[in-house]
Amino acid sequence: MTGTGTGAAVLRAVVGEEPLDVAEHAALVDHAAAGAVVTFAGVVRDHDGGRSVRGLEYSAHPTAGKVVAEVAADVAARATGVRAIAVSHRIGPLGIGDVALACAVAADHRKEAFAACAELVDEVKRLLPVWKHQLFADGTDEWVGSA
Repeated sequence: MTGTGTGAAVLRAVVGEEPLDVAEHAALVDHAAAGAVVTFAGVVRDHDGGRSVRGLEYSAHPTAGKVVAEVAADVAARATGVRAIAVSHRIGPLGIGDVALACAVAADHRKEAFAACAELVDEVKRLLPVWKHQLFADGTDEWVGSA
């Protein structure tokens, strides 16, 4: 993103074991001046690399909460026209269809909301110290590092 940021409010930036609700994130960032609210749900799918997945478990480094807060603050500080941001990453065991990453961005206009949400997702995936333990239907498993 380019331009001077508006200092958007970071209303949630957490890593935890509780189930995530994208609609709750959207409601959290609701702002009277915002003409757009964009959300993202990173959902556990039933396949990866041509293999059937039966579930997975995310583990996080103890600094993960601090890292997600820093990422959200950085995106908020640089985003133009953005009013509020909320982001959460789930850890622990997750089933197919569970939300692993929830994001919501409220902005004056859709272009800024989409751009900030995309940057938020990309930066969380790039920097958050979490590891995914995938469990495949054939009984095998695989560890995937995200940072």
